[in-house]
Parts: sequence; structure tokens; C-alpha cells
Amino acid sequence: MALGLKIKELRLNKKKSLQEVADAIKISKTHIWEIERGTAKNPSLNLLESLSSYFGETIDSLINDDDKIDKNKSFARTIQGMGLTDADYKALEFAAELLKNRKGD
Repeated sequence: MALGLKIKELRLNKKKSLQEVADAIKISKTHIWEIERGTAKNPSLNLLESLSSYFGETIDSLINDDDKIDKNKSFARTIQGMGLTDADYKALEFAAELLKNRKGD
């Protein structure tokens, strides 16, 4: 996953606006938006350090383009902030079990 998509996913999972992230790391809202869209290329090391610190991620995890890294963690972060009910989690567990059992087909 590209850096911009990772930043956007992290921001949305934290339920933060572009402005809140920009204020926290002391850059413009437009710059964050450009990073998320992929139009801002080659961010500085200082910016990467600020983003990684703010989101609690390593710089490597932000810039690594390997989609296979931490897919489970990413999925967990995605559903964590969704306000799911116990019934929702049971439905997800049921779906996961069906997928697990289907693998042998």
C-alpha cells in the first residue's frame, strides 16, 4: 500500500480530520491532503518521523509498499473504530470460520 493510502487509513482509524493531523505535526492541511492523494512525492525525513510518531507506527511501516505486512493488524484497526456490537463481532467470527473452512476446497 502506498504511503498516502496508509496515512489516510491511519487518520480515519483514529477518527482525525486532515486539520487535526496537520495541526499536530505542524504542517498545512493541504500538504496532508496531497500526501494522502499521492501528489506530494518524497516527503522529508522530518515529516516521516512526525507522521510515524503521531500515528504510533515505524517509518518503515509507513513507507514499505508490501501489502502483506500486518494485514491482520490493518483489518483489526479498521474494525476497531467502527462501533461494532457484540452481535457484529460474532457475525465476523462466523464469517472468518466459514472462510477458514473453505480454504480446504
